[in-house]
Amino acid sequence: MLNARISGIASYVPDDILDNEMLSKMVDTNDEWITTRVGIKERRILKKNVGSSYMGIQAINKLLKETGTKPEDVELVICATSNPDYRFPSTGSVICHGCGLVNAYSYDIQAACAGFIVALEDAAGYIKSGLRKKIIVVCTEKMSSMVNYEDRSTCPLFGDGAACVLVEPTEEEGVGVRDGVFHVDGRGLEHLVMWAGGSARPTCQETLDKGEHFLYQDGRNVYKNAVVDMYTSTVDIMKRNGLTPESIDYLVPHQANLRIIEAVGSRVGIPTEKVLVNIQHYGNTSAASIPLCLDEYKDKLKKGDKLVLTAFGAGFTWGAMYLVWDM
Repeated sequence: MLNARISGIASYVPDDILDNEMLSKMVDTNDEWITTRVGIKERRILKKNVGSSYMGIQAINKLLKETGTKPEDVELVICATSNPDYRFPSTGSVICHGCGLVNAYSYDIQAACAGFIVALEDAAGYIKSGLRKKIIVVCTEKMSSMVNYEDRSTCPLFGDGAACVLVEPTEEEGVGVRDGVFHVDGRGLEHLVMWAGGSARPTCQETLDKGEHFLYQDGRNVYKNAVVDMYTSTVDIMKRNGLTPESIDYLVPHQANLRIIEAVGSRVGIPTEKVLVNIQHYGNTSAASIPLCLDEYKDKLKKGDKLVLTAFGAGFTWGAMYLVWDM
């Protein structure tokens, strides 16, 4: 029986930093308000006139170099993004071309902030079935492209970035992707959505005038559901795999809001030092947030560490994954 393991990880963030002081000159907010409510001090912004694929290409090229992987050996690229370059073609196809992945096929998935764990579950399925041997999961999000910088309730939250992992088979027991639980509840639509630009409400002068091409979020409702759903899915994955707060080495939550992260960790009973956090530097990078966090802490992680990943996003889409580190 093959297991799917993460054999490499890399990330890319733009050089340009938008910190809270700079943001306070753009909109009615301040560093204290942002820091106390969401825990973010700065975020990265992709100012170049390019799409999300640009960051995905940078991250994958770094991954190929660091793992010694030949571009022609990659068989599949699964791209998780809520900010595709175009309605079509897929952003994954653009990335494959940009990285010279001539033998790979690719597709995009849209699971919002839960995109990484959903895409990793897909990749694990291909690996465990024997259909593919080298898969890259890439999460790339130009969140600044959908943020209204006149909306003080949402513009401090989001940043741009990309991260990717190489997923390969192993015959070693007990390592890699062990289990996942996933849920969706379409009733969350009205609370976290971009109203216009899709087939339900195509672009027109009215949608532009109403500002419906920016991200809309009912913060209070999203916060409440995120805490409950990330907590319950984490508890579910722990029960299914005989895990306890003591046996888990690290909880790796989606980096949306420090108060959400702290609330989930506290309810599960995992101490602060075992919860990986980097939201202060990057803000919410949607699907890219968990792999970006894993990459930042990879020197701290060791083979055999038991990790629980959990995320919540638009849809509402949420879940948790049990992963045993194997790098």
